[in-house]
Amino acid sequence: MRPEKQAIVREIQEQLADTAFVLLTDFTGMDTAKTAALRRALKEAQARFQVVPNRLFRVAARELGYEGIEPGLKGPTALVFGAGDVAAAAKALREFAKANKVPVVKLGRLEGAVLQAADVEALATLPPKKVMQGMLVGTIAAPMSNLVGVMSQKLASLVYVLQAAADKKNAA
Repeated sequence: MRPEKQAIVREIQEQLADTAFVLLTDFTGMDTAKTAALRRALKEAQARFQVVPNRLFRVAARELGYEGIEPGLKGPTALVFGAGDVAAAAKALREFAKANKVPVVKLGRLEGAVLQAADVEALATLPPKKVMQGMLVGTIAAPMSNLVGVMSQKLASLVYVLQAAADKKNAA
């Protein structure tokens, strides 16, 4: 492989080294304006959009240990990758694709697992990460707050009984 191509492979590897996810898309039909608009939308989701040659990405992916993504490396391929929330990136990609009919998701990779296009669509329907974390905290906290309510009710009942006994003693 020529030195300039080796440099491109190294650059791809460096960019993907710190990413949590990679989505492979078919960008056929995208012009410069659409590409710029998609990049802006993905930037808000802490993701990037980059066109890569299949052959060079295949070499970089092999060296990074990405397995199972070879079927997605047919035809024009662009990567959507980032270290942020994959659901936010998938949502931004889905919204853009709805409005523009491009790009089409081929495959993805999330923390070692290969994602099909339907999996990426499912990720796009999830609420944002912060909302999901809030739901989890609420679910964990609910039994504790119920226990506090029960305990305070029992304590109040005891106070009422003691108050009634004191009132009865004072009345006698």
